[in-house]
Amino acid sequence: MRMVKARYYYEDFSEGLSLPLASRQVTAEEIVTFASEFDPQPMHLSEEAGRASILGGLSASGWHTASLFMRMMYDGWLHEAASEGSPGIDFMEWKKPVLAGDTLSGRSTVAASRLLRSRPGIGLVRFLHEVENQKGILVMRGENPIMIRRRPDLEAGA
Repeated sequence: MRMVKARYYYEDFSEGLSLPLASRQVTAEEIVTFASEFDPQPMHLSEEAGRASILGGLSASGWHTASLFMRMMYDGWLHEAASEGSPGIDFMEWKKPVLAGDTLSGRSTVAASRLLRSRPGIGLVRFLHEVENQKGILVMRGENPIMIRRRPDLEAGA
């Protein structure tokens, strides 16, 4: 895998900064494929069962939506960040069903940041993430910290 030179370092993530997620169309085939392996509930496996459920159609599992969000974040901006990963997720809410044919987009907004005392070359940036469908309806919301390296010339503790 080719390493990408970072465009975004800890110092670039000021409170209120909003970064776009890449857009992603969700297909019926990928919904069924994901559900078949990881969440084989009927509403994720067939259009008919989805329509008979409270979800109104073939819908992506919430875990599938979370996976799609992760890829959208990576493609949107994370692949250019000096990321060292995340210690976890504080919360994730699935607000509305993601249906076959939906096109998802959204944003990650910086809520707060701080340097780590235990690792001076790394900061912790807290993000609020929002994913919407093509109608602008919020389908997923979450918050988590991501560990991001400082600029190499600042790591020594400027």
